Amino acid sequence: MKFLSLFAIVISVSSVATAQHKPDTVFFENFNGKTLNRAVWNVEVTGHTVNNEQQAYVDSASVLSQRDGLLSIKPIYHPGYISDMKKQYDFLSGRINTRGKFEFTYGTVSARIKMTGGAGLWPAFWALGEGKWPDCGEIDMMETVGDSSWVSHALHGPGYFGNTPLAFRAFFPKGITVDQWHIYKVQWSANSIIFSVDDKVTYTVTRAMVEHYGRWAYDNPKFIILNFALGGGYPEGVNKVTAPYYGMPQSTVNKIKQGQAQMLVDWVLVTK
Repeated sequence: MKFLSLFAIVISVSSVATAQHKPDTVFFENFNGKTLNRAVWNVEVTGHTVNNEQQAYVDSASVLSQRDGLLSIKPIYHPGYISDMKKQYDFLSGRINTRGKFEFTYGTVSARIKMTGGAGLWPAFWALGEGKWPDCGEIDMMETVGDSSWVSHALHGPGYFGNTPLAFRAFFPKGITVDQWHIYKVQWSANSIIFSVDDKVTYTVTRAMVEHYGRWAYDNPKFIILNFALGGGYPEGVNKVTAPYYGMPQSTVNKIKQGQAQMLVDWVLVTK
């Protein structure tokens, strides 16, 4: 937690201490171990790629590591990598989930995260149900596609997916960026899903709003996902870049080559 202000450090320590002792806590991960806790987290390995993303997910300390109580997902440039499905990639990255190990229905899920900005960088914190997508329901607590001034929230389900109408860009106050530490949170109940950034409500979706488009897909258990994608459909839809990689310009490629792209996660908390 170097370079944080004293105020930010106090807030972080207070938040962690509170989470550890809250009686309604059902899941808390502070990444204090030397390696990822495999009893809680699965590491995904690319089988096939979606959304025209440019990375292969691998199980390697080169992209997934823990140090000083922080999880780091750090994509790397690795031209010519061949996946098990014989597809070639020029980038490697990390994606972890709690599927089959921790899943929950309703409650509050939050994480303290810091990310690098850059067009086409696509880190995310989200939750997904079991079964066929989008029928299973997806909650995107936080996504960013490189514009440091905002993050997005979204819901995907039957009748409202892809370029979903249930999405919102949450802009930071002037002088604040995605590159700094923030707490991203969702309060999920049977009748609404409320998104917030740093305890300020940014977007509220009610059951009635969802059912205007399709079935409410949020009464089933969800598992947590943390990942760092590169390029792809969502970034390209924002930045309109198609070369040298789809959704990712050369400036971002250079940032990855220089080891400057990273997603840091301090902790993840779920309460009843």
